[in-house]
Amino acid sequence: MNSKELARMIDHTLLKPDATAEMIDQLCKEAKIYEFASVCINPYWVTRAYQQLKDTDVKVCTVIGFPLGATTKEVKAFETKKCIEEGATEVDMVLNIGALKSKQYDVVEEDIRAVVEAAKGKALVKVIIETGILTDEEKVKACEISKKVGADFVKTSTGFGHGGATYEDIKLMRKTVGPDMGVKASGGVRDIEGALKMIEAGANRIGTSSGVAIVNGLRGESDY
Repeated sequence: MNSKELARMIDHTLLKPDATAEMIDQLCKEAKIYEFASVCINPYWVTRAYQQLKDTDVKVCTVIGFPLGATTKEVKAFETKKCIEEGATEVDMVLNIGALKSKQYDVVEEDIRAVVEAAKGKALVKVIIETGILTDEEKVKACEISKKVGADFVKTSTGFGHGGATYEDIKLMRKTVGPDMGVKASGGVRDIEGALKMIEAGANRIGTSSGVAIVNGLRGESDY
């Protein structure tokens, strides 16, 4: 794998609550230079990012029900539609973690389905399951439900919860969803060694705020 191939697997991420307009602009500039898969930003910044990236191959990714997942399905669906109208073509939603842990699987299914239907034909849906606070049984169930309702990816973490992506979790998620669904490793992936380890485990997308450093880890093969 060369650096350009790796870059196309990275969602260049800035979700900090104190992110400024200048920081978003810099994120978009880096995404264009390195040709990342997307920038991943909070909904408020979608329009700004879209204006800067609309003539490039870099997608605008945003987050839904973030970071707790505890908003209602109706709110998540509305947020999804609004973000798509403003230029997002990928949405990373946090599932209802409390419902999952309460074994209210019908609620979890309806929650994800609401976003999938709101995004249908317009944006990819990645379901953040927050692996750091789930048992293996809960991780498997979250992945099974996500696949059942037609989500495009399952994703490890928000980056705001306990723990982040691990090799073992990515392997478990990939085993559960099979070869055709996306698996995104997010949370604590900060260097080239960590990124390649996640890819080896089965991830085909990496969410990180360290995209430039990771890609530069393969700089010897780079055209940048």
